[in-house]
Amino acid sequence: MNANGLTDPFGRRIEYVRVSVTDRCDLRCFYCMPRGFRDFEEPADWLTFDEIERVMAAFARLGTQRIRLTGGEPLVRKDLPVLARRLAALPGVNDISMSTNATRLARSANELVAAGVRRINVSLDSLKPEVFKQITGGKLEKVLDGLMAAKAAGFEPIKINMVMLGGINDDEVEDIVEFCLEHGFTLRFIETMPMGETGRKAIGSYVDLQTVKARLERRYELLPGVMPGGGPARYVQVAGSSLRIGFITPISQHFCATCNRVRLSVDGTIYTCLGNEHKLELRPRLRAGCSDADIEDAIREAIALKPERHEFKENPDKIIRFMSMTGG
Repeated sequence: MNANGLTDPFGRRIEYVRVSVTDRCDLRCFYCMPRGFRDFEEPADWLTFDEIERVMAAFARLGTQRIRLTGGEPLVRKDLPVLARRLAALPGVNDISMSTNATRLARSANELVAAGVRRINVSLDSLKPEVFKQITGGKLEKVLDGLMAAKAAGFEPIKINMVMLGGINDDEVEDIVEFCLEHGFTLRFIETMPMGETGRKAIGSYVDLQTVKARLERRYELLPGVMPGGGPARYVQVAGSSLRIGFITPISQHFCATCNRVRLSVDGTIYTCLGNEHKLELRPRLRAGCSDADIEDAIREAIALKPERHEFKENPDKIIRFMSMTGG
């Protein structure tokens, strides 16, 4: 392993890669993907498991320690536990996690834990079946079944991600806190981002999470909190409990100065920032027969492109790709 690791032009060490295994999803959250969207990558253009393992082995040799499996919905990809097991075995990788909507989690939770996935983030934007259907087009019952299966399988921690949407689910803040207190889950509130046309439409429902935090402080005693992991949330802890509540605030209080991550999309593109178009396409090089050293050089080349910060506030129309195309 390279002891010096990967460092971007602004001195940030990159040790976390979010790997999208598919751009497809069985839900249609309106802030992420249009309901009628069908313009997915063809499976022939997806990186194979062998290719993903090869790229992530190169990242690991350069100092990457954390890998998160994402999508779309990662459990749409057949045999995902097989890939998880292969990535967990890479020298230098000490953390395999997954982001999921949990609709398919009930059938695969135990297998994922056995493969080495220890932590999961679950999208849950409402505890009301009718509101959940309005936001996602899906059934809340499937997600709750998946969450309970994950709890029984021993994932730790289980983080609930709730995108705050004004006039839609912002009346459920206290309900989701109580739900997480009951089940021992961690909770993260997320601000909407102008990713593609759908994201820009959702900005009309934008909620500044500073107001949510102030609201919670009127009901609960909140103490400074910390949480292991490589993500951007700022945490507090509810006094007298183990519940940690995180706030992911790309708009009201950006976290670019501490960004330690890049994304590998399903088609093998390295995206260095959600809010910029800086990228490097690896798939053509992989399929042209590049060496492992060539992959490492390409990764260094990509990291050198990483911008200082996003421009969601200054230039909200800049990003035309959907979140599912980039990788969650």
